[in-house]
Amino acid sequence: MFVYQCEDSLEGIFTAIYNVYEDRHTPEETRLSLGDELLLFAEYVPVTPDLEKAEKVIRTLKRQFGEEDYYRICLALAAPDAEKAQAVYQTIAAGLAGKCRPEHMLDNLADQYVHHTFSLWRGARREYDHLRGFLRFEELGEGILYARISPKNHLLTFLMSHFADRFPAENFVIQDVGRKLWGIHPAVSAENRENGWYVAQLGEDSEAFYAMERLSNMERSEKERACQQLFGYFCQKIAIRERRNLELQRNMLPLRFREYMTEFQKNLSGMDGKPASDI
Repeated sequence: MFVYQCEDSLEGIFTAIYNVYEDRHTPEETRLSLGDELLLFAEYVPVTPDLEKAEKVIRTLKRQFGEEDYYRICLALAAPDAEKAQAVYQTIAAGLAGKCRPEHMLDNLADQYVHHTFSLWRGARREYDHLRGFLRFEELGEGILYARISPKNHLLTFLMSHFADRFPAENFVIQDVGRKLWGIHPAVSAENRENGWYVAQLGEDSEAFYAMERLSNMERSEKERACQQLFGYFCQKIAIRERRNLELQRNMLPLRFREYMTEFQKNLSGMDGKPASDI
């Protein structure tokens, strides 16, 4: 058994997959590991992320399976699952071996690895769909749009791509609180989007970390405070209290998404003095 030990990143896992094919090992004798697991009589192969190798794997996936399946694979790899690298590798190997239909790589759910990859993709996609609707930007005093998230899956890059396409002319920051990641988008014109956006992971002892922390604590603009007040009032008045169904509300809007949503902030009161979260 050959165990390829790679880091938990798209580049790391795709580099490991490239190395497996370069070394001509079969799926039956290969395992991709994200941790320090120990297997008896196994040969361990450390993997250093290589962007050039990862890009070759990406081109192969897009050519063989199409953009949609490649996107699904990326979402599956965003899940916090220790077995995701092995599941995705075995799924890709099955697809390249002709065991899955082209552009329908995740349809072969009878295969345990394909089924595992499908489940990871479905869970990450559901949370991504939720966050696209539940994410709340706040305007800071300097006109910067700021939002916080704390997702189960590593979805910051997907959200940055989505909102960069929607708000190219805005300076905005999305903070993944749990992973201590910041997505930064400098404003660009609609015709020129070459500057793109960035994702930064900052150590807690760095000056940049304290700068981003100060940004998150910056006072909201006067217009933002007024909008939040009006939105809290709107949430109160639109609700029909006699028809409240908290169980249905939790199904449609799970509690874990509410921490950073404007209408559920405890310190936000409506115009009649009642908390906006009381809907």
